Amino acid sequence: MFAFKVSPKGYVYVRLDKLTNRYGCPGIEEIENFNRLYKQKLDEIIERGEIPLDLALEISSPGAERLLKVPGDLDRFKDMAMRVQYHAEGDGLISDQMDGIFMLESVDIQAEHCVWKLADVNENRAGKGRPLNRKQKDWRLQTSFDAVMKATLYLD
Repeated sequence: MFAFKVSPKGYVYVRLDKLTNRYGCPGIEEIENFNRLYKQKLDEIIERGEIPLDLALEISSPGAERLLKVPGDLDRFKDMAMRVQYHAEGDGLISDQMDGIFMLESVDIQAEHCVWKLADVNENRAGKGRPLNRKQKDWRLQTSFDAVMKATLYLD
């Protein structure tokens, strides 16, 4: 299970994660099967009067362009390009919001920072069909976990 949320109005939201899938997305059949089994369990609890009758259930997957938890999900998806929105850090001050398509190079849990390199995707290349140049390949970005505002998987 990726996420579970119950709203005050009686909506139950469940997001499923599949650890064996590259993007973590379960198939539609798996979602339907989980939905059926979960609904059966809810119905049993409703019959016993332990929860209200008017519940709405929504089962889904996080999707291929899922929002990643920093630092928790970074190691799992380290071999994939990620769109990262971050605050540029300089002179100890947090400044402008930036974003880019990166590959994770390393994570330091103790120091609470990660190092990124440019992903070899069209958006980062100088022109159509041209590879990254040496300067782009050697470029690195170090960010603290707090500076990363949002990270999602990137699909080319």
